[in-house]
Amino acid sequence: MTLKEPVPVAPGTATGAKAEPPHRATAWPEARAAAARAGTAARAGREPRRLPLGQALGHTLAEPLLALTDLPSFDTSAMDGWAVAGPGPWTVRTETPVLAGHAPAAALTDGEAVRIATGAPVPPGTTAVIRTEHSRTERTERTERTDTEPADTEPADTERPGAVAAPGPVLHALRDVVPGQDIRPRGQECRAGDELLPAGTEVTPVVLGLAAAAGYDELPVPPRPRVEVLVLGDELLTAGLPHEGLIRDALGPMLGPWLAALGAEVLATRRIGDDAEELYAAVTGSAADLVVTTGGTAAGPVDHLHRVLDKAGATLLVDGVKVRPGHPMLLAALGGHRHLVGLPGNPLAAVSGLLTLAEPLLAALAGTSASGGRAPVLDEVHGHPYDTRLVPVVRRGEQLVPLRYNGPAMLRGIAVADGMAVVPPGGARSGQELDVLDLPWPPTSGAVPAQGACFT
Repeated sequence: MTLKEPVPVAPGTATGAKAEPPHRATAWPEARAAAARAGTAARAGREPRRLPLGQALGHTLAEPLLALTDLPSFDTSAMDGWAVAGPGPWTVRTETPVLAGHAPAAALTDGEAVRIATGAPVPPGTTAVIRTEHSRTERTERTERTDTEPADTEPADTERPGAVAAPGPVLHALRDVVPGQDIRPRGQECRAGDELLPAGTEVTPVVLGLAAAAGYDELPVPPRPRVEVLVLGDELLTAGLPHEGLIRDALGPMLGPWLAALGAEVLATRRIGDDAEELYAAVTGSAADLVVTTGGTAAGPVDHLHRVLDKAGATLLVDGVKVRPGHPMLLAALGGHRHLVGLPGNPLAAVSGLLTLAEPLLAALAGTSASGGRAPVLDEVHGHPYDTRLVPVVRRGEQLVPLRYNGPAMLRGIAVADGMAVVPPGGARSGQELDVLDLPWPPTSGAVPAQGACFT
């Protein structure tokens, strides 16, 4: 779409209204980068904590995971079978099999074999392990002459004095035996001190298993960012139906769980009326690393946030973003590695602010990156002439389908979305690849809901 084509009109807007001029604000990509830089700088002043393996799932590694030992830490049998030394056939030593968790057996000499279990330490002198299914044994009776018997005498039988009876099985291999076969040598996977995983890796169940195998009881992880949510406005109800100019608070129930899904520890969600002194006390008295406010970011008669931040000595890092919905959002440094993200009061505009400023800041605090990808859009998407647009979308195969209910006050579209597509100024043509901001929960099945596509 070119800049000469019409801009989409929100419901209730006069169709003859002119497109507003560009506002003085930070470009959307630069705002995201500023939030990430703020989080990275704040993380530098936070010491990692060590969590037991059972509590570390879902965190990220604050340091590289280094092997504390060789893996495996000794030569082990990879299969159930026989440990053998030298070429066969082999005389089977009639002793207890070598088992995992037990001390290794006495050294083997050439021509000897001993039963061994998977994971057991191979005896010294072992040249290979033969799988049970690749072997057979036969019992034989033979005699061995004693050291005192002359070498040129006839072979002794089992009843002859001075002879030692040596009945026992003899092991034969049914396949060629290759030296080292089915032995996991010490250090095959890693040596002590090797880097197994870099810092910033998410701790998944497999990472827990690897850490345990490498000798860890605890893992170093960044402390979860503490967040407090302040929902502003005299007009908000916490229960019942809207009435007499009052509306239900949609952000209070939504933001805490969303921030928790982003890895934050949500200390509280508090509701504050349109009172500047109460807001100042809440902002300056919060113990949170990140304070998230809703509403009050514009210049209306009860929009106190800018004055409160000025009184608190805060530094505005982002004051307005060239994005729709949500352009009045802001980011401020409160001092002491603490920050405030001011979200607009309209629900979808607040989601836009959350994804633009809060998510990259929290990801950088955790040492990770905000998630997302790219995909082609199925239909043409109208754009704002000057600003980026964030549009709820679902995935249909490899393509993105924009959703209809995407006004600043609407949550119906984002409720069934897989993510928010980043539409550049001027819009996107059908088939054009767009960046997608992922949502921190599993995607939908890929079917387009009944509300249908955004544009046809």
